[in-house]
Amino acid sequence: MTKSSRRMVVFYGSQTGTAEEFAARLAKEGMRYGFRGVVADPEENEMEDLTELGKDDFEEELGGPALAVFCLATYGEGDPTDNAQAFFDWLQEGGIEFNGLRYAVFGLGNSTYEHFNAMAKFVDTKMEEMGGKRVHNLGQGDDDVNIEEDFVRWKEAFWTSVCQEFTLENLGDDFSMRQYEATVLTEGDYKPERVYSGEVARIRSYQTQRPPFDVKNPFLAPIKVNRNLHSDQSDRYCLHLELGLEESRIRYEAGDHVAIYPTNDLQLVNKIGQLLDIDLDTVFTMKALDEDATKKSPFPVPTTYRTALKHYVDITALPRTHVLKEFAEYTTDPDEKAKLLLMTSNTDEGREMYNGFIAKDCRHVTHILEDLPSCKPGIDHLLELLPRLQPRFYSISSSSKVHKDAVHVTAVVVEYETPTGRTNNGVCTKWLQPMTPDDNGNTIHRVPAYVRRSQFRLPNRVQTPVIMIGPGTGLAPFRGFIQERAWHKEQGKPVGETHLYFGCRNKDKDFIYREELEKFVEDEVLTLHTAFSRDQEKKVYVTDRLREHMDNLWHLIGKKGAHVYICGDAKMMAKDVRNIILETIKTGGEMSAEDAEKYVKKMEQQKRYSADVWS
Repeated sequence: MTKSSRRMVVFYGSQTGTAEEFAARLAKEGMRYGFRGVVADPEENEMEDLTELGKDDFEEELGGPALAVFCLATYGEGDPTDNAQAFFDWLQEGGIEFNGLRYAVFGLGNSTYEHFNAMAKFVDTKMEEMGGKRVHNLGQGDDDVNIEEDFVRWKEAFWTSVCQEFTLENLGDDFSMRQYEATVLTEGDYKPERVYSGEVARIRSYQTQRPPFDVKNPFLAPIKVNRNLHSDQSDRYCLHLELGLEESRIRYEAGDHVAIYPTNDLQLVNKIGQLLDIDLDTVFTMKALDEDATKKSPFPVPTTYRTALKHYVDITALPRTHVLKEFAEYTTDPDEKAKLLLMTSNTDEGREMYNGFIAKDCRHVTHILEDLPSCKPGIDHLLELLPRLQPRFYSISSSSKVHKDAVHVTAVVVEYETPTGRTNNGVCTKWLQPMTPDDNGNTIHRVPAYVRRSQFRLPNRVQTPVIMIGPGTGLAPFRGFIQERAWHKEQGKPVGETHLYFGCRNKDKDFIYREELEKFVEDEVLTLHTAFSRDQEKKVYVTDRLREHMDNLWHLIGKKGAHVYICGDAKMMAKDVRNIILETIKTGGEMSAEDAEKYVKKMEQQKRYSADVWS
């Protein structure tokens, strides 16, 4: 900051890339106020240096007071994202003095989760407790409603507060907000072997694989098995993948996640090339317009437009309002331009149009370019505006005790029709679906992957009873748990009661791993409780089975110290399950509602109540 005279640093804690994107937008918008900003990953910075930012001598060196902004997502059960874990641990230690450092926090969360925006709330409170000065109120983005709208409203009010605090004025929009410029390379300008072909970070890392394998150096895992878990009568396709780990040195435990880097749909990539009339095989490079920028390019370069659209940017993400505003500058038809500008305005009419045209109709960039034919953004600017394509995370559905050289993945292929009559597909699941071994069982497909550790763990004592609630593919981590309990039993260890509550639509169509589960029941490893919602006139769900068994649930939880695990949809199922557990404890333990809530919170603190849920 002292070298570049930047007075604002925007830290991000991001698991899917959204918090990083918001941080970049804030740092970029500082230009409108003559307030230079830098985006920073807390994992790659000495966060102890924050204590210097508020000191008088540091402010004198900067030419004025500094501002620290935090865009922080909450992951799992109120946990920090992977890249913000060390920062979180450091703040927890206490004894830190921020010397009046001016700060603001925006949180990214989902209100259907129990610990909504817990990380942002924690940092906002801790910064003040340790001597920081809050410049603007905590922002709480809710992905269950409209996180983009929440962010836009917060940042507009945030800049008003910043202008008052630092005596700044809006300089207007009469300058470019672009951060990068592209240069087309011709033969002789580059070496073909130095052109990126989809690698996450290190050039040719897929040709010369070297451990350790992680987020920046994924392992090309061979697909050993790829089969459909649903019957032919089902209208959906559920993948069972087995990814080989031989020679990778990757280790995992039941409950961990595997991350897979997907490739975008080639038809969509080619369509963008056609709509913008570009040669997708053109080699180019990108560099930051600001020589002091921390990121010299938004993704690995040099590369081709085809590779960038396939591997590096998310072309199916619904574009946010700032992207549409930039698109408007490339739109020649007055009506189409007005439509784009209206959707970017902070008005009720604009928000309504955005929610209809983009959100409800599920229009991604290809659809926008098709439906607004006079919109022709420059390909390099388009690549700068689109978010990075992120890895997809799946709960590992195997135990390393049983499958030490493979991780199993269980995932439904996402495919749906939009209100405009188009078909949208899941980026990763649809890409994986055809990747089967050949007729002789030989591996012909490999996918970039790595393992992310989780706090979703079986009890240390195998005698401890467990209650697992996982409808549909929520069964995935519990399959690993059950395999592990069965392995311990085979070793002659006494294993506690293992209860699984599983639900699906039809017993004969989508009862995944049915034969395996029935064998575990036969071997007296598992007690299975099923609910098939559409096999009878009245729909029956796992929550109905839980209510039927409340007396036994209390016996297991209150008397035997059972651990409770939930995996699946956060919006409805996880909330309903928690309410049933609360009711079970309240009734069985003869407690007040307040005491039952305290009981569950204590279970959470003791890792006896865990949820691995998605929105």
